[in-house]
Amino acid sequence: MSESPPTTPVCYRHPGRETYVRCTRCDRPICPDCMREASVGHQCPECVNEGRRSVRPARTAFGGGAAGRHGYVTKALIALNVLLMLLSIASDRGGDAAVGGSGFGGLMGGGTPLTNWGSVLGLAVLPDGTLGGIAEGQWYRLVTAMFLHYGVVHLLLNMWALWVLGRSLEASLGRVRFAALYLIAGLGGNVAAYLFSEPRAATVGASTSIFGLFAALLIIERKMGRDISQIIPILVINLVFTLAVPGISIPGHLGGLVVGALLALVLAYAPRGRRTLVQVVGGAIILLILLGLVLFRTAALLG
Repeated sequence: MSESPPTTPVCYRHPGRETYVRCTRCDRPICPDCMREASVGHQCPECVNEGRRSVRPARTAFGGGAAGRHGYVTKALIALNVLLMLLSIASDRGGDAAVGGSGFGGLMGGGTPLTNWGSVLGLAVLPDGTLGGIAEGQWYRLVTAMFLHYGVVHLLLNMWALWVLGRSLEASLGRVRFAALYLIAGLGGNVAAYLFSEPRAATVGASTSIFGLFAALLIIERKMGRDISQIIPILVINLVFTLAVPGISIPGHLGGLVVGALLALVLAYAPRGRRTLVQVVGGAIILLILLGLVLFRTAALLG
């Protein structure tokens, strides 16, 4: 009885194609169109996809995604601030929104309808004659104020600082954690301005967030064992600037500094085993404290 001739292997995905190459992972025959180059030999498409699913994405030392090194959030925040500056100038219809206002010898620019709408304001009579402010339920001002500016010089100073600080922190923390840091620090500064400023005083600017980023950079860099000697003098200069120049919201800057530092401590020193949980809970506690302070100030103004 004669033996049947050996059968030539065919690609498992293309039965009409003969091949002697096999996947190094599952040993199935694969044709040139199905070959995926691997560290040793070739793999089939299914094994490549399975391998990708099993590989954990790269994380930073603080639990964030490695995509933060591209600085997408920093760039988006700068773009948003610039866009709102353009809208603020457009809303002014020929006024002094860009330059010519009262701050920095007239270089800071003045208020506009948009800054009047979105500034931190405790309680005051608005230009239309109505009573408004955070105490009147306009809580959105605690967020919008951190994206508005009095003039182009004010904007450029803050955006330069955001560009320098933001890229480094976003690379270390990841996109989500960095965005949370920026927003919560800015919120903390605006809450402090609401608490300690005269109710009719209006303030805007990303400086509340920027001071939070300064504090966070000190803590994050220190945690990673890096030299912080060059950061401290810059922060000190900014603090002196805050205290010496009229018209700057001291509570807003110091509030952003303190809240940014608190959140950075949570992000940097959360235990590795429960890092994300501790970071989320810590951030939530800070937000709840800020909420309580807003309610306290509101009751005091309306009481």
